[in-house]
Amino acid sequence: MKRIPIAFVAIGLLAKLSSAQPQPQYSVIDLGTLGGNYSYAFGINNAGVVAGAAATPNQTDGLASTAFLWYGGLIINLGTLGGSACPTCNSAGGGPNSNGESAISSEVGEIDPNGEDFCEFGTHRRCLGAVWKDATLRALPPLPGGHNANAFWINNHGEVVGFAENGNKEKPGFCLTPFQLYDFMAVVWDARGVPRALRPLKGDTVSFGFGINDNGEAVGASGTCDTVALPPNPAAPRAVFWEKDGTPIDLGGLIEGVPNAIASSVNNRGEVVGAAQGADGNFHMFWWTKQTGMQDLGNLPGDFATVAPCCNTINNSGEIVGFSLPGPLGSGRAFVRRDKVLTDLNTLIPPNSGWYLQAALSVNDAGEIVGYGTIKGETHAFLATPR
Repeated sequence: MKRIPIAFVAIGLLAKLSSAQPQPQYSVIDLGTLGGNYSYAFGINNAGVVAGAAATPNQTDGLASTAFLWYGGLIINLGTLGGSACPTCNSAGGGPNSNGESAISSEVGEIDPNGEDFCEFGTHRRCLGAVWKDATLRALPPLPGGHNANAFWINNHGEVVGFAENGNKEKPGFCLTPFQLYDFMAVVWDARGVPRALRPLKGDTVSFGFGINDNGEAVGASGTCDTVALPPNPAAPRAVFWEKDGTPIDLGGLIEGVPNAIASSVNNRGEVVGAAQGADGNFHMFWWTKQTGMQDLGNLPGDFATVAPCCNTINNSGEIVGFSLPGPLGSGRAFVRRDKVLTDLNTLIPPNSGWYLQAALSVNDAGEIVGYGTIKGETHAFLATPR
């Protein structure tokens, strides 16, 4: 997350809870790469199929990647919308749903006509959302007037959430995202690929969508183009929950009058997680429902930021995963929140595993967790399974 401010946590209380409620231990496996030296896992479904992005032998800068699916030790290259005509195009995978369909963010071969870098791979190519289905990568159209779109998650009905440009052009240099000229809106594409814009909160002009549940409810953030930074390095003033009919609900904040929040994930019970600015000026993880409003879940002890990121970081049992930052120059550490106890995931894996788990990015209903960490000096996608 960009420009992360963060909170201070009740260390003694967390230590007491942690000792009172033992956490399960996890085994960890390396999901490998596509022939390069890094990979990241972004999603896992209840069957244990994982989606993410990995380096091929020609991708070496840490940003370049190609979408993959992994299952049972087999990693599958999903390619890009640029195809063989664009061997340097990039893509990344989210989901997958129960049918093995994956939401994809992918560059196309052409350079953006306005010099934008919508998907922030650093290439300034046009970028579109897509769906991997029936062994085929199918592009999702942007909104009328826009050149770019991005897809992040897919539910079990084939509905995809993300965001897309519209035809409203801003003054050069106005938007917070570098090189961005066009406004953008959260979008849900139906199972046929038809986009439906989710309007921002009243008074706002842009929004983006991160998570969607099987009820068609979506979450994300809203603001104006000068206050919202596009993912994968997002910033926004107001967290949003969209009803199935597209009605936006302002989730508020942890400080009255200072929302500064992003909603990242929503489960089928309508429980929302994300991050918001706390009273100490730092970012805290939050939990929200219609009944309770926004609740502060705090930080890992000593850390200045604890974040439940996009896009499936809360399962239907209420387990939450994410990453926490111990300092501006420190490496992040993955966490799991189970039975109301927040725990560094690195303390729950074998001490001689060789892994340092930096970020947990998705959890399924079996409690299996995926993300990325370092092993043997490289950054690789991992799967952590409760024993």
